[in-house]
Amino acid sequence: MLEKSREIFGNPMSAKDVKKAEKTQNKFLKKYGDDSGMNYQFGLADNPVLAELGTKELVFGQGAAFGEKSLLVGNIRMGFGHYRISMAMASCARALGYEPVWLDLNSFTESTCTKIISGQNELYSMGSRLSQKSKLFNKLYWEPLNSEGFRKLSYNCSDQASAELMANLLKNLPKDLPYVATHVWPAQAALHAGFTKVVNAIPDNWPMALHLAEGATHTIQTYSAWLGYKALRGMDKSRSLKPMPAGDMVYTGHYIDHELVANLESDTAFRVDRVKNGKARRYLLTVGGAGAQQALFAEIIRALLPDIKAGKAALFINVGDHRNVWESLSKAVPALQNAKLFLDDYPKARAYAEAAVTGEANGIVGFCHKDIFAAVYITNLLMRASDVLVTKPSELAFYPIPKLFIQHVGGHEVWGAIHSAELGDGTYEVAPGRETTDMLRLLQDEPEILLKMNDCILKNKASGLYNGAYEVVRLAVSK
Repeated sequence: MLEKSREIFGNPMSAKDVKKAEKTQNKFLKKYGDDSGMNYQFGLADNPVLAELGTKELVFGQGAAFGEKSLLVGNIRMGFGHYRISMAMASCARALGYEPVWLDLNSFTESTCTKIISGQNELYSMGSRLSQKSKLFNKLYWEPLNSEGFRKLSYNCSDQASAELMANLLKNLPKDLPYVATHVWPAQAALHAGFTKVVNAIPDNWPMALHLAEGATHTIQTYSAWLGYKALRGMDKSRSLKPMPAGDMVYTGHYIDHELVANLESDTAFRVDRVKNGKARRYLLTVGGAGAQQALFAEIIRALLPDIKAGKAALFINVGDHRNVWESLSKAVPALQNAKLFLDDYPKARAYAEAAVTGEANGIVGFCHKDIFAAVYITNLLMRASDVLVTKPSELAFYPIPKLFIQHVGGHEVWGAIHSAELGDGTYEVAPGRETTDMLRLLQDEPEILLKMNDCILKNKASGLYNGAYEVVRLAVSK
């Protein structure tokens, strides 16, 4: 026990850090129970949304059969980001001829693994929402935790101890299956369980020890983050650290769904046509899994209302699985009460999004699905029909669509906006208030901004920038 906590990439951890990791492990055992004696069995289930990606969902049951082309996509529901990246992996795996299987460690409610992850997810979501309500909490706790706290090697030390408790859930799965993890816990759990072909797809552009899973092949979306991780930059400021071994960190490019990459040129051509011919500018406003930033969303909607009423703009709003967010926004912005809302009707919402790619769009259209898969994936479908994605600089910062970056939620997100702005396919991060509304005005009134962004997207595509998910899959099956 605690083998991966005592030394990380050849860097011994202090007795104090190891003791703290052991204390965390024991705390979780006491709180969530010890299921090491359980003998979990699995079956495969169909899911309407995942079926579109050629993907089966792993569930408790019997008879799960894996073939030569099977590939596990290990993830957790923590916000929407890790699900979205997993969907990109599944999509590209299918396009390459493989059979992806969805493994959400946060969906097996009887297991100690899921209980730990769910508890941590609740804390993180609460922190995200509170950070947007309390400037003091955000400044003194949330920002430092997300930028420096998670950066420390000692954090990885504790995480590895916690992940040991997650391994039993996976012990009856074939250990030689190619395995792509889109969060570090599924990667760490798989390694503790004995998996031999693990790729740990790191989501963030800010190097943090939080994302390390020694024994896996780590992948990253940017060159700057590659070097930061390679050097374990700033992960223990009290000493010089040995770097990650050669080949453990691989640059792949951005993790993007096959459907978005394959249709990029045609979707971009439609965007350019709308800009050049003065058609209604289409904005996509998407709410994250934690449901934070409601006041800012209301401010953005109000700013766009005059152009929407004049037929110069259209607005898609996806509140994910947060029905309460739609109701709250409707109270804050009464115009939403007359908006078209797709509520728990994924087939019709999908049909609308697909038709809008080449067809017309006007007014305000809302989307809300209690099914988490539909809640996440409808944003991907709407991206193809949108001109501007309005988002915090999270995992969506890497997607090939012009982006307006609003205030981040957690300091680690800052570097996503910086990367996108340097690539030319997104704005810099704008502050709430006048800077946000001024940027909306610029995007609405100055065509050259969006034309430049779309041109950059085409150049980025030609360079292979958006092929990251394909490369991750290739790494996993070749290990």
